[in-house]
Amino acid sequence: MNIQRSQPTKERPLVGQWVEGLEVPVVNKRAVRASAGILFLGAFSTWLWGAITGDLQPMRVFGMVFAIEMMLRLFVGTGFMPTLLLGTLMTRTQRPEWVNARSKLLAWGMGLGLSLAGCVSLGWLGLPTIVAQLICGICLLLLYLETAFGFCLGCVVAQRFSRRKPDLCAGDTCTYIPPRRGEQHSVLRDRR
Repeated sequence: MNIQRSQPTKERPLVGQWVEGLEVPVVNKRAVRASAGILFLGAFSTWLWGAITGDLQPMRVFGMVFAIEMMLRLFVGTGFMPTLLLGTLMTRTQRPEWVNARSKLLAWGMGLGLSLAGCVSLGWLGLPTIVAQLICGICLLLLYLETAFGFCLGCVVAQRFSRRKPDLCAGDTCTYIPPRRGEQHSVLRDRR
């Protein structure tokens, strides 16, 4: 009697998904960038409204929405986040660029921290408006860098300081070695 054993199924990760051929949970960087663009649009609109009119209520509301989105990404998972679903829909015709989900966790944790700091400074602490706008401005800068250039500060921090270095980074930045002047470009393909 020949009994076939099925491969053990990997349980669905909280953040990201399993992709055949990759050993770690991953997220689609293209969808994440589109999601960051959607969040940037809302954040910049409310920030600019506050800067021009002095009315910070829209910024407070968006700050809470942003904080809730980051909390849900971190603690509930990425499967049902509105901006990520919309980003996935917008980039569905593009080839996915898979990046390590652990790096995005750190980035989203930083986003949550910044949004909570902005909300607390606007609400309970009663700090001057400029402090809250500065905190929100930093968050806007990071969203813009993610959207426009694919630069993820959380990913860079994870790459530099993490004990287990990520091996799937946007644009192959984990394995790319910039050439010296006059040398040709090369990419190491040592993926453990």
